[in-house]
Amino acid sequence: MSIELTINDQPVSVTAAETTPLLFVLRNELDLKGIRYGCGLEQCGSCIVLVDGEPVYACSRELGTVAGHRITTIEGIGSTANPHPLQTAFLDEQAGQCGYCLSGIIMSAKALLDRNPSPNRAQIIQALDKHLCRCGAQPRILRAVEKAAAMLRKGAPR
Repeated sequence: MSIELTINDQPVSVTAAETTPLLFVLRNELDLKGIRYGCGLEQCGSCIVLVDGEPVYACSRELGTVAGHRITTIEGIGSTANPHPLQTAFLDEQAGQCGYCLSGIIMSAKALLDRNPSPNRAQIIQALDKHLCRCGAQPRILRAVEKAAAMLRKGAPR
C-alpha cells in the first residue's frame, strides 16, 4: 500500500503495510539513521520523532496512523553547516557521551521549546522523563536544553 507522508518538510510516498513501525520505514526505506531502535517497548525514548510537533515513539507507531501527518526527525531540524540551537548547545555542553539516546532527547526538547520558550528545570525534567540515558550525562543534558532555550529567546533561528 502507498502511504503519503511529509517528512522533514518534504512530501514522501512509501509503499509498506500500514502496520509497519514508523521507525523501520524511516531507517530502512528513507535512510534516516538519526532515529535509533532501543527497546521497541516505548521505554527508552531513543526512537522519538515529532508528529505534528508532538513527540511520539516511532518504534511502536504504525505507519498507517501517521499518513498525511508532518513528521520531523533529527535530520530535519538542522545540519552540520546550520545546526539547530539545541544541537549547538548539546555540543557546547558535551551533553552526549555515547550519543545513542540523544536524537530522541533532542526531539523531545525541541517539542518542549516550541511550546514553552522559557521552561524551568522541572519542566525540562518532565519533558525528558521518558528518555533513558545510561551514560550519566543528565546534568549536561539539562544544561544544554537551558542553554538552547536562552539562545532561542535571543533570536537564534529555529
